[in-house]
Amino acid sequence: MNDKNVIIETERLLLRNWRGEDAKQLYELAKDPLVGPAAGWNPHKSVVESENIINTVFNFPTVYAITLKETGEIIGCIGFLFDKNLCIDSSEALMGYWLGVYYWDNGYITEAVNECIRYAFNDLKLTRIWCGNFKENTRSAHVQEKCGFKYHHTEKDNNWSDEVKEVIINSLTAMT
Repeated sequence: MNDKNVIIETERLLLRNWRGEDAKQLYELAKDPLVGPAAGWNPHKSVVESENIINTVFNFPTVYAITLKETGEIIGCIGFLFDKNLCIDSSEALMGYWLGVYYWDNGYITEAVNECIRYAFNDLKLTRIWCGNFKENTRSAHVQEKCGFKYHHTEKDNNWSDEVKEVIINSLTAMT
């Protein structure tokens, strides 16, 4: 999949590729200490750092800004990476997502995840999607459960920011 102009649409959301001009909106969401650490990254310290993340980490055709359809406002991020440590081949991908705190508890991330699952199996022709969460991130675990992911294994010795954390790894196959 090489098209950097894909737009995935749901009832309330547009998922689109990140742009350099999104750095300020990304920073406003990503500086919150409740967001990054729950997803496995440190809070952003500046707009410049957010711009660097857009140009490196988010610079893939399958990584999307989650925007509100009505306003175009960025509220989070979702995407697929083809992690060589977890994915057997290019028919499998690792899904990651996060949402700004202000937008929690509105069903946005579940809506985005469900549409990305459909897109992954129907358009990208993936056979398996992997997804994980820190054991204490029950919000993310609940989203994965609602979207049909099933437990696969636990990684007990995941080092993150001078802490050892358990990561629960779930998967969803095209047959499920």
